[in-house]
Amino acid sequence: MESVPALEDLGWDAGWEAAFAEYRALGLEPGRVAVQHRGAYDVWLADGEARARLPGRARRDAREADLPVVGDWVAVERATEPPLVGAVLPRRTRISRRVSPDPTADTGREQVVAANVDVVFCAFAVVDPLVPRLLERYLTLAWASGARPVVLLTKADLEDDPRSSAHEIAAVGSDVPVHLVSTRSGLGLDEVRAYLAPGVTGALIGPSGVGKSSLVNALVGDELLATGETRKDGAGRHTTTRRELVLLPGGGLIVDNPGMREVHLWLADEGLREVFADVTELVAQCRFRDCRHEREPGCAVQEALASGALEPERWASYRELERELADLEERLARRERLRARSRRRRR
Repeated sequence: MESVPALEDLGWDAGWEAAFAEYRALGLEPGRVAVQHRGAYDVWLADGEARARLPGRARRDAREADLPVVGDWVAVERATEPPLVGAVLPRRTRISRRVSPDPTADTGREQVVAANVDVVFCAFAVVDPLVPRLLERYLTLAWASGARPVVLLTKADLEDDPRSSAHEIAAVGSDVPVHLVSTRSGLGLDEVRAYLAPGVTGALIGPSGVGKSSLVNALVGDELLATGETRKDGAGRHTTTRRELVLLPGGGLIVDNPGMREVHLWLADEGLREVFADVTELVAQCRFRDCRHEREPGCAVQEALASGALEPERWASYRELERELADLEERLARRERLRARSRRRRR
């Protein structure tokens, strides 16, 4: 076993202790998942690190989204060889996305990317063209997690006027903080560290090749994670293949995530309202509650579109995400109705 810091430095507090009481009475020990392998987990315990596994029954019967992920607090049984994960403590926050929809399936599956995260850093390379619609998806995902979103514009040293890009991002992201970052010059690193006090967990999400692992290495002060070469145009190569919880020297933790090729939302109504606060405010001002925002009299949305106060592209993006979430909710409700019917038949 390797030496690890005290559980308090990993985020353990009185609330977690209270949630763990029933498992401590059974002789289990608390630990935090640092790395997720196929069928196994590297868990940080009070006296070291252990490679733990799930009991076979739990692997078979548990819902995929309920299995341990990086950032989870778990109850570990040390008397067995290998140690076993006996339970996952209820998550305070969870970054979840919908696994790419399968046209042949009734609905998608939830994938929990990381758990118990306090700050979600949405990272984009300043040298890449700004795609507002993609940024809106990432911010909706971040808000829906229950954590605090922050936008990081990486590779700022490669752009002549990075602040103009920051202003564009700020216009899309509403009140979300935006920071320019350069791992080469050190720009913005202190601002990122300021979010990560001892015991506070951050997570990096964003497209491939934007320099997430390089940023983690810069925060750690060592080449901890593998990184790919950067081309002259600033484009990076995807190198991260697994999620990993990393402890920072000055306190705080950060989860490095592989780049997401597709960002499909999972039950993110609250996140949608946060990202599109301007749109939801207009919707609330419509004369009729059931306004479809097409040709109804007194439609605040159509008035804003006509005056230029609301961009057609932003409205179209909101409607697309709204339909995506409504479709998911209907599919999940349909699946639950079928399961309930099946249970009644068995009884």
